[in-house]
Amino acid sequence: MVAAVLRDTRGRILLTRRTEGRDLAGRWEFPGGKREPGETPEQALVREIDEELGIRIEAIGERLINVPQRYPDKRLTLDVRDIPRWSGHPRGREGQALVWVPPQKLRSYEMPPADRPVVAALDHPDRYLVTPTPGEDDDAWLGALARALEGGVRLVQLRAPGLDTARWEGLVARAAALCEQWGARALVNGDAAFAARHGLGLHLPARQLLA
Repeated sequence: MVAAVLRDTRGRILLTRRTEGRDLAGRWEFPGGKREPGETPEQALVREIDEELGIRIEAIGERLINVPQRYPDKRLTLDVRDIPRWSGHPRGREGQALVWVPPQKLRSYEMPPADRPVVAALDHPDRYLVTPTPGEDDDAWLGALARALEGGVRLVQLRAPGLDTARWEGLVARAAALCEQWGARALVNGDAAFAARHGLGLHLPARQLLA
């Protein structure tokens, strides 16, 4: 079994509703389906998403989570991948309803048991980017951040010790917008008032925790 985490330009995640006549009809799930004999997970994902939604996967990210599934007569694994690039306009080609959901609201949707661990994995990214101090080229710094987000990073600590405050304010605003676009969480290093102004999380260095 394979499933995809698809995001729109606002960072929302696509869920599809199981149609009548299927097990757990009416529940919401991440789009995907069964692997055919001889298919790799990547091939199955491209085929299933095209058949189910009519869109083209252009890049497949790293595995987000494997979810074991046990049935009386068999065992399966749900292989869930992050999809950083896709094209087209999703539609329910099999009669299923679609909804774009902000990541923080996923838990309010009733899901099959196999999909619930995916939501937990999205809450706890396995990679954490700490940004370097920007050089002279702000666009290059933001471009590197955008590439990291496109590659699947979903938790970012923004830090720039010693940088001019006015310049850092502008960079953080643009970086926060990028993170929101990709559904990533952003933290600011060390300055609670600064973090509050931008509506971001706060990372406290050990020296501040121990002070």
